[in-house]
Amino acid sequence: MTIAGLAREAGVGVETVRYYQRRGLLETPERPSGIGRGGSVRRYGIEDVRRLRFIRAAQAAGFTLAQIEELLALDATDDRKRARELASEQIAALDVKIEGLEKARASLRRLAHECGSGAAGPCPILTSFEQSHN
Repeated sequence: MTIAGLAREAGVGVETVRYYQRRGLLETPERPSGIGRGGSVRRYGIEDVRRLRFIRAAQAAGFTLAQIEELLALDATDDRKRARELASEQIAALDVKIEGLEKARASLRRLAHECGSGAAGPCPILTSFEQSHN
């Protein structure tokens, strides 16, 4: 398949594919030589789709591209210990983010309740956001 087909199969844009290639996360196939159908268009296979989907899934799990690069390298060495370490580090980072989001949700719930209380004066939600900007 062409780069456009690869991008479509993986649910990303062509520029995303090229970016991953520049970063070394995805190989850039050689252009075929000779004349004929397809000319000098690079062709990608199902393994490229699999790798691209892996990259996207790992990003969705919160891994950085540098961590994804390491995970891809670990796949070739079967170093499960390091893969588990990376996963544990990511879980800890997600726990911190979740805690922050839960605090933000609780604050917003409290402000929404106060806003709906019918008390006179400015809306507590708007006041809170204005104060946090100062």
